[in-house]
Amino acid sequence: MNTPGPTGQGLRLIPFRGLRYVPERVGSLAAVTSPPYDVVVRPDGLHHLESADPYNIVRLILPQADTAAARNEQAAETLNRWLAEGILAPEPEPALYVYEQRNGEILQRGIVGALALSAPADGIVLPHEDVMAHVVEDRANLMRSTAAHLEPLLLTYRSEGRATGVTAVIERTIHRPPLLATTTEDGYSHRLWAVTDPADRSEIASDLARHQALIADGHHRWATYLRLQQEHTAPGPWDFGLVLLVDTARYPLRVRAIHRLLHGLPVADALAALNGAFRVRDIEGPLPAALDALAGAAAEGNAFLLAGDGRFHLVDQPDEALLARTIPADRPLAWRTLDATVLHATLLEHVWQIPDTPERIAYIHDTAAAVEQAERNDATAVLMHPVREEVVRELAQQGVTMPRKSTSFGPKPATGLVLRSLTLD
Repeated sequence: MNTPGPTGQGLRLIPFRGLRYVPERVGSLAAVTSPPYDVVVRPDGLHHLESADPYNIVRLILPQADTAAARNEQAAETLNRWLAEGILAPEPEPALYVYEQRNGEILQRGIVGALALSAPADGIVLPHEDVMAHVVEDRANLMRSTAAHLEPLLLTYRSEGRATGVTAVIERTIHRPPLLATTTEDGYSHRLWAVTDPADRSEIASDLARHQALIADGHHRWATYLRLQQEHTAPGPWDFGLVLLVDTARYPLRVRAIHRLLHGLPVADALAALNGAFRVRDIEGPLPAALDALAGAAAEGNAFLLAGDGRFHLVDQPDEALLARTIPADRPLAWRTLDATVLHATLLEHVWQIPDTPERIAYIHDTAAAVEQAERNDATAVLMHPVREEVVRELAQQGVTMPRKSTSFGPKPATGLVLRSLTLD
């Protein structure tokens, strides 16, 4: 993606005064970080993070209280207290940040900054998934209360692959001592550098102005940025959103699936309701072997793996007449044949008749956690196979959004390494 949008403009990334943890005031930088808010497996993962350190960032991104208003008030009070106590402190001057993640052979580097917001119609930042209104409302209330962007979105763009522009700045910067370096419990090492030199920032700006970006992770937060921008009509900090930009020509991302946990639907009932509309086969475990079987079936067509009763059931080869009746015909073929499309339009809406509400469907990134929660709650886990990145980009460039929570790009930036206060910009 190296073509500016219809407006003729490209990406505009500006520096900001980052808020960062003061290392001497916390147990360790690793102990105060968290995955993005929607990746935290609740309640187990939430409790684990809260107990890791009294200042873990999860207390800001997922505050716990009896009501939504109380949660947001608590997050704002916690942020203000941490600032007053010197747990978090602002940088002395605005900066862009080079961010590196590494785990074995996986290496990702990008630029963190405040990105000028733009509507999807502008063709500068392209979404590829639908969003859920209640999640946008939740994130908007939190951002209003804290007046802060607590975690960066993950956006990607594609350069020509040459060591110029952003890449040149990154490759010069990583030879300097970093602002911080830590290794989180998932095995990823993280390093962060400030970019304050005007020449470096000018080189970054000139390069990014030629590109458009794809939202890889953070559709709800991007929609929240746009919503809050509309509420603040005067030009200012709400016109920009905290992002990590990664050039996938240099650092290809991995694409994983996001699984569904269907509350109130035991596996036996889910299978019975299929009634011959899909082929069903029992698959031997353990989980990795069952996922291999899912991958093999997905290479031939739509396929899902159901779990929750101590076994695995491969569901594939849907009835073509059923698909024709239940899937909208006014979308591109690539959209109509997505597993997520078939799951939502055919299985959830027609066969199982389950509304897409938080009470009935949970979205879980971790495969083992989805299976474990299904078994614990007599529910059905629908395990998905990842969508190819080329399909995601093709649909995004056509302006066609996929069903929500269709993909999980990674590695995702750790939350808690750098925050953005909208009162400092």
